[in-house]
Amino acid sequence: MCVSVLSERKLRLSRRRFLGAALAGAMTWALPAGCRLPQPALLRGTTTATNRRPNILLIMSDEHDPAVSGCYGDPVARTPHLDALAREGVLFDAFYTTSPLCVPARLSFLSGKYPSHMGVWNNDCWLPSDDMPTIPHLLNAAGYESYLSGKMHLDITRRYGLTELFPSDWNRWAKKGRGRRRLPDDQHVNKNNWLKRAADFKVDETSPVLEHDRQVTEACCQFLRNRRPDEAPFFLIAGYLAPHFPLTIPAAQDNYRDRLPMPTVPEGYLETLPLNYQHVRRASGVVDAEEATVKRGRELYWGLVEWVDGAIGQVLSALADSPVADNTIVIYTADHGENKGDHGMWWKNCMFDSAARIPLIVRWPERWPGGQRRSGPCSLVDLSRTILEIAGLQAPADWAGRSLLGWLDDPQLHWDGLAVSEYYGYNIASGFAMVRQGNFKYVFHARMNREYGPERELYDLEADPQELHNLASQPAQQDRLKAMHALLLRELGESPNVTEQRCRRSLAKGYKRASDRLPTPEEDDTGAPNETP
Repeated sequence: MCVSVLSERKLRLSRRRFLGAALAGAMTWALPAGCRLPQPALLRGTTTATNRRPNILLIMSDEHDPAVSGCYGDPVARTPHLDALAREGVLFDAFYTTSPLCVPARLSFLSGKYPSHMGVWNNDCWLPSDDMPTIPHLLNAAGYESYLSGKMHLDITRRYGLTELFPSDWNRWAKKGRGRRRLPDDQHVNKNNWLKRAADFKVDETSPVLEHDRQVTEACCQFLRNRRPDEAPFFLIAGYLAPHFPLTIPAAQDNYRDRLPMPTVPEGYLETLPLNYQHVRRASGVVDAEEATVKRGRELYWGLVEWVDGAIGQVLSALADSPVADNTIVIYTADHGENKGDHGMWWKNCMFDSAARIPLIVRWPERWPGGQRRSGPCSLVDLSRTILEIAGLQAPADWAGRSLLGWLDDPQLHWDGLAVSEYYGYNIASGFAMVRQGNFKYVFHARMNREYGPERELYDLEADPQELHNLASQPAQQDRLKAMHALLLRELGESPNVTEQRCRRSLAKGYKRASDRLPTPEEDDTGAPNETP
């Protein structure tokens, strides 16, 4: 299927290039204030003989805690391809998602803004419009061609400037823009949620994740091998589902039985978690998770990380064999992490590093020597700006973040950045936001009602890397607490208490769609079902 789709796509795009050349000048007026088209010359400081703008291959996995990979220090995880990418590139140790949930994180990345600034609260949301400035829109206007292979969790009617290499079900949702809050005193435990997930803890050669990601790999490999240096520069997103649930792995990756430590959960610790996290535990059904199931789930998660590492290795091998290899930047990241039993939690939906910290590796030997590390906090919106600057573009003035390009060029550059992340998604009584600066992380949970909240978390990640000791109530930390709260408010522009009320009004109202139904198979060649969160 991928062969025919790609062939048809190539024919259509050859016509688009002709039209694009004629329309390039006309499109310039539509660029937002503060955004300029790139110059023909390649970026400053490069050694490439030809003055060609670089291609950009962005590989985004789903739910990968970077701690589960060799290059981030795991002595057990087998990730040879990511490890090699890190040896050849620059690895970022303190890179964070802008939201520990798929759609808010991905749309934040594409649009260069925090989720609350766009009203993207949960997986049932979209950007305010399909034609608002996004990385693909801006790159396309500057002469790039932007492609998507696999998941970006898009609404069926919107692509934000991306052309799909194959029709992924995960880009065919009918977004409603709705959601609700748990009551603060709700004690209900959804045991079926965990039991349903745990039923897929198994060894098998096929699963929805594995089959989807095999298509991603096939389409990317074919695209890269067939791409010619004389074609327009490309921006390609390889959107993998793994290592997201279901935790089903082929037998070849079942390599971690009895080799992993159990999560560190001190006695009495779970009762000290913020109320929102206790709600997440109840709603996900993990309150009564049996130790044997937790153990097996962790073994399979490590195995699924190993499997997706192999898939990424195939894409990198195809790139190495491609005529465009020398002029292609490779970026590896994820949308969010995975708790995998840490803190008594699974999935994401919290601000612990297991869920909110994500991998970032950037490789371009033409410009940056390999084997380097960067340690200061940064996030997906910083990467958004970086990609535009790599292409010679300046980001729109209202985008968040700072470009990482100068820091990539100069490891001695003083980086005083920060990382902000927000969560207004599912299974909580109120939204919350995090800021990390230096070695400290601060989390503010918005007031739930007049009786509950707000709550705060403060962690010293140097002294307490497992985040087991909340310092927010200590008298010696009150000045730091106030300073970090002020920093969070300055970055976001308003208190999470205000944002939470906006969110509730928005989720209650939802979207007005011309039709809530999905296209029939005759109208859309996937016939994809409308997935639920």
